[in-house]
Amino acid sequence: MAINKPLLLFMVIFLLINSIAFLLMGRDKYLASKNRFRIPEKWFFIMAFLGGALGVLIGMKVFRHKTKHLSFKLGIPCLFIWNLFLLYELKMLLIP
Repeated sequence: MAINKPLLLFMVIFLLINSIAFLLMGRDKYLASKNRFRIPEKWFFIMAFLGGALGVLIGMKVFRHKTKHLSFKLGIPCLFIWNLFLLYELKMLLIP
């Protein structure tokens, strides 16, 4: 069974967005520990909205970062549900 090219491209983009979101969370935690200029919180929410909620969520757990912020505790899981909905809808479009 061959995988169709649009689905493969989407999977690669999804993996890339989540990897970047995870790395941004780690970078921000590092910058916070050094009292340096931080990554604005809106970028985590933008990444999560665009499909990177899983990366942000895992980054929150792994780096223990932003875990006390109510906006992150509620917002990122909600965006993860949004991502699941988008994945389902795109799967329906891409797989005949």
